[in-house]
Amino acid sequence: MDKVSENPFKNRTGGDMPLITVTALFVTLYLVSNVMAVKIISIFGYFYFDAGTITFPFAYMLGDVLAEIWGYRTARKVIWMTFVCNVVMVICTQVGVWLPSPDYLDETARSYDTIFTYVPRIVIGSLVGFLLGELSNAWLMERIKKMTRGRHLWLRTIGSSVVGYLFDTLPFVLIAFAGILTVRDLLLMIALQYVMKLSIEVLFGTPMAYAVIVFLKRKVLRNRNNG
Repeated sequence: MDKVSENPFKNRTGGDMPLITVTALFVTLYLVSNVMAVKIISIFGYFYFDAGTITFPFAYMLGDVLAEIWGYRTARKVIWMTFVCNVVMVICTQVGVWLPSPDYLDETARSYDTIFTYVPRIVIGSLVGFLLGELSNAWLMERIKKMTRGRHLWLRTIGSSVVGYLFDTLPFVLIAFAGILTVRDLLLMIALQYVMKLSIEVLFGTPMAYAVIVFLKRKVLRNRNNG
């Protein structure tokens, strides 16, 4: 009786899981951040930032992990894939806006329309900032790594984010909120978002990146040795 041939990709699944997991979380955090960005948070009535600012730095942290473990080429592929996923989300939610709903669900439909009619503008701003910020962040991660010969992980995670967040925050706020907020509030939002993202990166993102990178390096190395 003939034996069924072994699936050549079966034994690779375990080795691919770290990359698949990081990629899935990376994409999810960006999609979630774009939806959360509809909610504007006010601090004492003087400072404004969108709710997505809270989750966004953790996506950046995973971008650092991708560049550190799998290199700039892989990180770039994941970034472009995330770009496509964001576009798909906009198209699908917009179709939901256009489709009719029952009269007794008018209030729910209006709430949905309010959120997801606003989302495309946010996503356009996010996509422009995302590509500029993430690509520069991943590129700088690799450049600093070469310059420091793989030492001082904190320097490349924070150093790359200093530039990446600038390229991300400026276009995002201007595209998403210009004409809605005053010039003063726009400038305050840009400054506050930048400082908050960088602060979250330094206080939470970098320690998490250290833990995840150490864990993944051991796991990826172990999988390679077992392979």
